[in-house]
Amino acid sequence: MSGSEQLLVETTGRVRTIRLNRPEVRNALTDRLAWDIVTAVEEAAQDDAVWVVGITGSDGAFCAGLDLRNRAAGGGSPLSEMDDAVDDIGWVGRFLITLREVCDKPVIAGVNGPAAGAGLALAMASDMRLMAESAILIAGYPRIGASPDGGLTLTLQQALGYEGAMRFLLENRTVTAAEALKLGLVGEVVTDDAFAERFAAYCAFIAERAPIASRLTKRGVVRAGNLNLTDHMRYELANIRRAFGTDDSKEAIQAFLEKRPPEFKGR
Repeated sequence: MSGSEQLLVETTGRVRTIRLNRPEVRNALTDRLAWDIVTAVEEAAQDDAVWVVGITGSDGAFCAGLDLRNRAAGGGSPLSEMDDAVDDIGWVGRFLITLREVCDKPVIAGVNGPAAGAGLALAMASDMRLMAESAILIAGYPRIGASPDGGLTLTLQQALGYEGAMRFLLENRTVTAAEALKLGLVGEVVTDDAFAERFAAYCAFIAERAPIASRLTKRGVVRAGNLNLTDHMRYELANIRRAFGTDDSKEAIQAFLEKRPPEFKGR
């Protein structure tokens, strides 16, 4: 077992498992944790001994999205503190680019609990998803006056179609595991008690495939989308930065933290 306090990384056989580890806040993302995820996936992509990457969360949660608690106090955009030194699209864009293009090995998300916002984006950027029976999916962006990021404008449309993605993002419905399976957001639902064992077994099963063939298969499927992911991530990030800069977003975040309905004024 290696990694940081917030991220646990373990290799079993040909499978590299990356586990988010902030259970006290349902594995909500700090900048450090998000960049650690990106780095861990990049390292797995470069390790010839790793044939499959699994991403999951600790203690019954996958990822509750961006940790807003320390960002609201300053009154700035929740993205304003992000470290842009690595590149101009930050980790929110790197989730999709890293999991789909940088890492050409199969990436499997084990959605063992709630996945919201950027946490949902992380799950949807993966190639395949297993979901625990009690887990839920939610976009979350309308609650904080924001537009989607992390590639959700692409990955949700791939899974749900155009109208399905629009409805999911704007209605902000909570989707259960059974509905997620029916909609095609996940490929398998597993009982909570059996989830950890089944997730490990499925990752090991996919790792039995010929590794070069698996990588070429993924490259072909990603290429078939025929979209420049880097350009799309820049476009998506520009939109969410603009949304977070509005008074409505500041009001939405404050209302979210105060557990009250927001009062929007369209500015």
